[in-house]
Amino acid sequence: MVSSTGGVALDERTAVRARKRTSRRTVSAGAAFLCVLLAGVASGCRQSGVADGHSPFTGKAARAAPVLAVKIDNVRPARPQTGLDSADIVYVERVESGLSRLLAVYSSRLPSTVGPVRSARESDLELLRQFGTPAFAYSGTQAKLEPVVEAAPLYPLPAGKAGGAYFRNQDRAAPHNLYLRPERALKAAQGASNARDIGFRFGAAPPGGRNTPSYTARYPAARFSFDWSAERRGWLVSMDGAPVRAASGQRLAVPTVVVQGVRIRSSRYHDRWGAYSPYTETTGSGAARVLRDGKAYDAHWSRSTPDGGTDFTTSSGAPLNFAPGQVWVVFVPEKAVSGRAG
Repeated sequence: MVSSTGGVALDERTAVRARKRTSRRTVSAGAAFLCVLLAGVASGCRQSGVADGHSPFTGKAARAAPVLAVKIDNVRPARPQTGLDSADIVYVERVESGLSRLLAVYSSRLPSTVGPVRSARESDLELLRQFGTPAFAYSGTQAKLEPVVEAAPLYPLPAGKAGGAYFRNQDRAAPHNLYLRPERALKAAQGASNARDIGFRFGAAPPGGRNTPSYTARYPAARFSFDWSAERRGWLVSMDGAPVRAASGQRLAVPTVVVQGVRIRSSRYHDRWGAYSPYTETTGSGAARVLRDGKAYDAHWSRSTPDGGTDFTTSSGAPLNFAPGQVWVVFVPEKAVSGRAG
């Protein structure tokens, strides 16, 4: 019987999405198996990114493991965050009112807790497609965006849908008190893709570059500073002038920071007051600045399709190697990285 609410139609759409996801997982698994079979013949086959025992996200030793992306709050009442130091990649995105949010990607290591967790945005879906079918943890979305997230090639894990993976921290005020237990979250996304090549290359630094003891990237209502520490062999991260620290109290030091110039436009969705969310375009090409080893390198980035990774090259067109370890990618307006590093 077809109900007046269209329940049967909804069930059919759900079944179609399930069949599509099963098909994607089958194709992905088959490709990974083929890579293993051909590993001794075709050295360029790196579907999982860890055939040689190293993570495609950090360049460091790692086991094959699924990808979990978590949307993390970044306004002042949400700090200090928990679990950032364990992320393989941290993306910095601009949101409403010129503020920022973080999208942390985990695979090599899973902390016991991550948060505070906040809501997803439309541009997250384009960014996450390069990871295959990752698990995606977020607090929720606005109503019109929810079916778009549900239909995307990922495992959506909003609060209430991840088998007890979320909890409220009683020491924080809402909405900055929602936290995630990553291991529990991944149990609700059994088919999530393992880490795979997304374009990052690791190795010796390219020639050139400019000595850069400090670099700051700015949004209208947020700023991120990176100060080189020779002792830590990384960039000490500050947000709005305050040091970012791990749970141990030690300052977060990042080996590689990518400041990527992108087009930031209005998305299709807005809040109840009519304010449109920014949409960060992560496909296409443009200028970037790569910080590593105390230097800044002018770079070019290119990502031709949402399903593909991002290539970073030098002015000569050679791949621009990152330093092994955690990578931060800060999306800024295109004009913010025009001209040479200095």
